[in-house]
Amino acid sequence: MGRRSKQPRRHGRGLLFLLALVVLTGLYVHWGNTALQAASFSPALRDLPQGFDGCRFVVLGDLHSTFFGEKNQRLLETVEAQEPEYIFLVGDLLDAFRDIPPGYAEETAAGLADIAPTYYVTGNHEWAIGDVPELKQALEAQGITVLSNQFLPLERGGDTVVLAGIDDPNGYADQKSPEALAEEVQAAWGDPFWMLLAHRNDHFPDQYSLLGADLVISGHGHGGVIRLPFTDGLVSTDRTFFPSYTAGLYEQNGSTLFVTRGLGNTGPSFRLFNRPEVAVVTLRRG
Repeated sequence: MGRRSKQPRRHGRGLLFLLALVVLTGLYVHWGNTALQAASFSPALRDLPQGFDGCRFVVLGDLHSTFFGEKNQRLLETVEAQEPEYIFLVGDLLDAFRDIPPGYAEETAAGLADIAPTYYVTGNHEWAIGDVPELKQALEAQGITVLSNQFLPLERGGDTVVLAGIDDPNGYADQKSPEALAEEVQAAWGDPFWMLLAHRNDHFPDQYSLLGADLVISGHGHGGVIRLPFTDGLVSTDRTFFPSYTAGLYEQNGSTLFVTRGLGNTGPSFRLFNRPEVAVVTLRRG
């Protein structure tokens, strides 16, 4: 009798290995898009008033109608565990390319407002969906402060800083410009320490960094979607390669930018090596 060929057995083992690799890759990608990561940042800011040294807030961006647990319970528990004094919600709460679950915005807003004072600015997706005035009213009814090209004072430790927020450029063509808002801040407060909530990270180097804000807080970049070693992300939300200003802290023109990697994805896209981020920022006097 001739020897039985070992080729079919080896072929079968190869298929099993390939199948196991596909399954493990799928599980890893699923975990990387659903497992929340609380990431800490401590910018040192030279002109920060002494009373705000140690002020701690959470930055959330780009939820894109995503759920983390039933009614976003895992997200709310993670945020609450950080013990923030403020929560900044920097746009794209909803997604223009997905069905929006009934009550999604209201339930998420109510949960956040129960944890700490929460401030919101629009992203490009809210304007793409439409009905922005109705959305703003719904969020305000749940206790969220909506900043529509507006500013207000925050007080802590006997000191005051100014918090401003601008609508996304996708908004109405006749809306107040960021430059006009900056002039109003200066006119009302002289030369204050002020923070700006502005959805678009990519407007920082050529526009937002020139407004005079000490700290700009943004989202929109999704961490570069796919994060590889020694890069600032592989692809931008505009589908350009190797974008910058996508995650963490940057400085330009005397202004500091903080960008959250965000939480969700738009449409059918997914993250890779870029877990959903609950960003915890602690201000330090430089």
